[in-house]
Amino acid sequence: MSQTDKGSKGYLISIVMVAVLGGLLFGYDTAVISGAEKGLQAFFMEAKDFSYTDTWHGFTSASALIGCIIGSALSGFLATNLGRKRSLIIAGLLFFISALGSMEPEFLFFEHGTPTFSLLITFNIYRVIGGIGVGLASAICPMYIGEVAPSNIRGMLVSWNQFAIIFGQLVVYFVNFFILGDHIQPLVEDMGKGLAALDPRAVWTVETGWRYMFGSEAVPAGLFALLICFVPETPRYLVSIGRDDVAQRILAKINGSSRAQQILQDIKDTMVVKTEKLLTYGFVCIFVGIMLSVFQQAVGINAVLYYAPRIFGDMGMDDPMMLTVFMGIINISFTLVAVFTVEKWGRKPLLISGSLGMALGAIGVALTFGHEGMGMLTAASLLVYSASFMFSWGPITWVLIAEIFPNTIRGGAVAIAVAFQWIFNFIVSSSFVPMFNMHLSEGDDFGHWFTYGLYGVICLLAALFVWKMVPETKGKTLEDMTKLWKNRK
Repeated sequence: MSQTDKGSKGYLISIVMVAVLGGLLFGYDTAVISGAEKGLQAFFMEAKDFSYTDTWHGFTSASALIGCIIGSALSGFLATNLGRKRSLIIAGLLFFISALGSMEPEFLFFEHGTPTFSLLITFNIYRVIGGIGVGLASAICPMYIGEVAPSNIRGMLVSWNQFAIIFGQLVVYFVNFFILGDHIQPLVEDMGKGLAALDPRAVWTVETGWRYMFGSEAVPAGLFALLICFVPETPRYLVSIGRDDVAQRILAKINGSSRAQQILQDIKDTMVVKTEKLLTYGFVCIFVGIMLSVFQQAVGINAVLYYAPRIFGDMGMDDPMMLTVFMGIINISFTLVAVFTVEKWGRKPLLISGSLGMALGAIGVALTFGHEGMGMLTAASLLVYSASFMFSWGPITWVLIAEIFPNTIRGGAVAIAVAFQWIFNFIVSSSFVPMFNMHLSEGDDFGHWFTYGLYGVICLLAALFVWKMVPETKGKTLEDMTKLWKNRK
């Protein structure tokens, strides 16, 4: 059999690897704050024209998520009108601008190293710009991969996008760790007393370290923006704009010439009406996509990923940054479990088993956090909680969002689902610290067990939701989604 008849795996892998760079940047951008937030906090607490409170710090730490909501909301419009490829090029440029702007927010307008309220607003604008890039990439990268991948390996290839997200987080944990080097993070109790009150090893972190952490993202961002120019547009988008000949050539390169003709006809059959109303296939179709996104965030995972060094420090661990790196290695290892089992076991079994594992880990943290002699058990429970997410809700949610909607509403439906994901990411991330620090009486640990107990209950509800409402999509083509939802109306 000729290469033309069976398609080129090398071609498919090369374009998927470029697309998953967007996932890597997604993970990099959202996790970079974990190493930079304490230095950033101490820097702005030196401001003379305003008081940098915990509320301002919580907003600044989460401001990129506002951009994520905007970017994901725009993703459907851009993906439909500009195409998947051009939208990803825009995302790459936004990542690059944000990285350089966050590193040097004083550029052109402010005195370097002098914190002011105007500088804080400018810094947050740059973070929001990066967030818009994340929002676009989070919706369009899995959509792109899902639309170029053959149905028998689509779940595995889309799962690689989640692997790239976690790998991006691991990379930035290492980058932050090495940037910090022999320097240390400033102690919270010493912040606001002036640089002279800080340990000399922390002064560099406050003045320079956080800048290097944000600026380091410019390297992968520039690479992504360049490489994405060389990948093809997706065949399904090309058919939607009447470029069937180009779509068939790309399909032939991926699937082989004989199979390409059949796939092209299937796409055209579901593209007779290029756009349909969002609720054409019923409210449940959209609701399932939204709730997959809501549960992925409501289980609380990003509160752990964004504040990992601070959490491990509160547990009394000697080297929280090193433990954060170790958690990143565990996370990426368990993401590989999903990559290599999603086509064998299916989507629903992984989601349900992951939900139960997360519930066990979260409740373990709730019962042991703050108790003398139980620090290692708390850390182990946190790792169980995180690892269970990584082989289930982390990758599988993106797989389902990329494949569960019919072709004619996919752009808009994915945009809505991902927008809800970022809205709840913002809610969880911004509420974690005040909820975790709640006290019913002085010195009690009410906030500790309540927070993780709540996450544990939500994990159980997530398992029930998947069991009752989410259809299994293993082995189905994207065109099969039209029949599936028409039958369930």
